[in-house]
Amino acid sequence: MAEAPHISACPACVAGASAVDMAETGDMGGESAPARIMLSVPTVHCGACISAIERRLEREPGVRSARVNLTLKRVAVDAEDFITPEYLVQVLQGIGYEAHELDSGAPALMRTDRRGRDLLMRLGVAGFAMMNVMLLSVAVWSGAADATRDMFHWISAAIALPAITFSAQPFFANAWGALRARRLNMDVPISLAIILAAGLSVYETSQGGEHAYFDAALSLTFFLLAGRYLDHRTRSVARSAAEELAALEVPRALRENGDVVAVADLQPGDVIRVLPGARVPVDGTIVSGDSEIDRSLLTGESLPAAAGPGTVLSAGEVNLTGPLLVRVEAAGQDTSLRRMADLVAMAETSRNRYTSLADRAARIYAPAVHILAFLAFAGWLLGTGDVRLALNIAVAVLIITCPCALGLAVPAVTSAASGRLFKSGMLIKSATALERLAEVDTVVFDKTGTLTAGVPEPDGLAQHSRETLSVALALAASSAHPLARSLAAAIAQLGVEPATLEAVREVPGHGVEGTWNGQPVRLGRAAWLSVAETGGTATYLQIGDAPAVAFGFIDALRDGAEQVVKALRDAGKDVILLSGDTTTAVADIARRVGIEAWEAGMLPADKAARIAVLAKAGRKVLMVGDGLNDTAALAAAHVSMSPASALEAARVVSDIVLLGASLEPIGEALEVAVAATRRIKENFSIAVLYNMIAVPIALAGLATPLAAALAMSASSITVSLNSLRLVRR
Repeated sequence: MAEAPHISACPACVAGASAVDMAETGDMGGESAPARIMLSVPTVHCGACISAIERRLEREPGVRSARVNLTLKRVAVDAEDFITPEYLVQVLQGIGYEAHELDSGAPALMRTDRRGRDLLMRLGVAGFAMMNVMLLSVAVWSGAADATRDMFHWISAAIALPAITFSAQPFFANAWGALRARRLNMDVPISLAIILAAGLSVYETSQGGEHAYFDAALSLTFFLLAGRYLDHRTRSVARSAAEELAALEVPRALRENGDVVAVADLQPGDVIRVLPGARVPVDGTIVSGDSEIDRSLLTGESLPAAAGPGTVLSAGEVNLTGPLLVRVEAAGQDTSLRRMADLVAMAETSRNRYTSLADRAARIYAPAVHILAFLAFAGWLLGTGDVRLALNIAVAVLIITCPCALGLAVPAVTSAASGRLFKSGMLIKSATALERLAEVDTVVFDKTGTLTAGVPEPDGLAQHSRETLSVALALAASSAHPLARSLAAAIAQLGVEPATLEAVREVPGHGVEGTWNGQPVRLGRAAWLSVAETGGTATYLQIGDAPAVAFGFIDALRDGAEQVVKALRDAGKDVILLSGDTTTAVADIARRVGIEAWEAGMLPADKAARIAVLAKAGRKVLMVGDGLNDTAALAAAHVSMSPASALEAARVVSDIVLLGASLEPIGEALEVAVAATRRIKENFSIAVLYNMIAVPIALAGLATPLAAALAMSASSITVSLNSLRLVRR
């Protein structure tokens, strides 16, 4: 088959190995490596949580670094040996965060979405109770008085209080944790507003008062839970690509003597067998045997590479044609595949530190609400001496400023935009993906499997005789090589029948040979047939002593590739092609799709490093890739995207998945992202305008808690309707 460049270095992380080693050892120059402690922090939900946890842990003597992964709700801590997980759990509990130890050596399995079901159940209870209490309130508003009014109020209390106690637990728990740690978050004013509205309603009912606000407390709970559930849904699809990479590791290996052992039990110097079709379980060097190695997952090379004694292999590569004896150089935690997983985990953690617009607004909003409500209470108490009136006005201020609109501003837009893009063939997985996508100024594409279909197709078969095609079909059908399979399928589609061959055998690393009409026939690499290469991707057929003929291949472009590159360039975006394939192949694809900036022969760490350089220069990069060799770059990019045909690890680390075969929707995604960010800012403007009008009214004592709840609901509905404008094309 066509020659592929020989790679003598680890294809996973040669360029990035030193960076990973420094991260693992803390760059302490000879000191022992720190212990890695993994903790689950299920209550973390915003950028402020990330900062609070990391700052607190890094203040502890013996803790070298702490990094929070918001998507997985866990924190990775590098610490000295005397630091125990139990101690760190106590530290986090001391600042109001629930924490549990995780096993850092074993990837966590995907757990049932208990939190989503829990939020949905609480939302349903709050909504059902709210509707029933509102029905009772209609009777009171219609003129029910005295004993009848009091009865309806007590029935409302019997419905509302248990429902609030159950449904509002997420807000109460987070608020209590923050208060114990002597800090504020968005859940503190929310909880205070709900509790005061319910408590004041009970007090008014017990005193025979005309007004009770149970429906207001339930409305608050319902709308806030709706926002919290929408936010959870956008996050729940994402999970760790590092776990998916680890899942590609082979758990067992075959020793030279035939014994099956766990890969973790192998030591450097051991010799193992790797059978045809098997994934290489370790990093090692071939001792004996010839074969071809599929490195596409690790390097992006579209063609297999010839392999023989002395060839260096990496964990995760696939042996295609011949049995091999491999001397182990590294196994388990020390393999290139695990190093790549470390690179991805580090990049994921960095990107998860992105602070959404809602989080940034919340930092200012939460303390302002408390101050405003306290000033209202103190002012009216000093001015009138009426505690009941001052408390009513303070509650009205808390309710009217309750961040329902703020809580819905981002989730409502994200859900509307996600629905529109889903109809166009895109799945949005990250809560902040649209905000980040709107900031993109540079788009980086992988080649094989992304801009191209990833399967070379024969070109110019019509120029060969049917006899030549018949022999080529018979030989190609006997090989497992990707070019041979593609050639056989293309010739068969022309209606050509395979020739009758004898003594057909595959020569690992070279091609296929046999006998036809007493003549030797061969199909394979140029060097094996001792002919000069024609250039480009090709395989060669020789019949007897006749000159060899070449079958050329082209890698077909993915549907929409040329259109999306043109659309991106017309929109003012810089477009770059990064690939692990050969210079000739990459240059050809770049020319065909219209990309001027391209780089070939890039290893996974090279791609991630190139993304990092662009980021340091202030560029906001969208990375589009599909392979294992792209996962580190996808995780390191400002925002990432992969086609549905991509490897699972690439789809997992990506913020957006293209469900269809075409790349053309990428342009629409960028347009929708800009529109979504505009809608989010409009929603914030609506919330600010609403507060500018409603807050003075509440401070003046002209709004009861019930009127405040109705105004709050109106602002939430307005925000939702504004978000739904995104659904229209």
